[in-house]
Amino acid sequence: MWFYQKQPFVLVGQLFVEIKFFRIYNAFMLTYFIAVAVFALIIFLLNLYIKFKSLENKNSELKARKIRSENAQKKGLLVSCPICGSSLLPGEDLVSRVYRPMNVPDQLCTINGCPHCYPRVEPGLKRICPVCHKEISLADGHLVARLFNKTEGKKHVIVTGCNSCCKGKK
Repeated sequence: MWFYQKQPFVLVGQLFVEIKFFRIYNAFMLTYFIAVAVFALIIFLLNLYIKFKSLENKNSELKARKIRSENAQKKGLLVSCPICGSSLLPGEDLVSRVYRPMNVPDQLCTINGCPHCYPRVEPGLKRICPVCHKEISLADGHLVARLFNKTEGKKHVIVTGCNSCCKGKK
């Protein structure tokens, strides 16, 4: 009989020790959980800060480009891209290829685009042929043009169409 009386006492002691250990274990886990949650919150806030900074930089870059464009327009230096129609600032050039020797007055020329539409198209721009008004593909599309070398002054370019609408012309 005394064996049965000691057994519940020992069980109660073990339960007390297990409950005390469980409380201590939970306290440590709670601190780790709080630390991980704070760390995740800091990472989230840093990501948010970086995104807003990059958005702010893009806005300031667009404002600076607009100011340069207005200054160039006042001076009469603006040239527009024949494919996307965006205005080219001083220092921005068309990507083109000129065929035949340079001493010929009339040369074949292909125009791939400007820095805004070639090799990547900026959001909101479309590459459209000025002759047939169809969209020009970025992979293999270009404009076919004639380049006239004048003896004095600027060179003159006449766009004859895109590579799809100039296929039949020879």
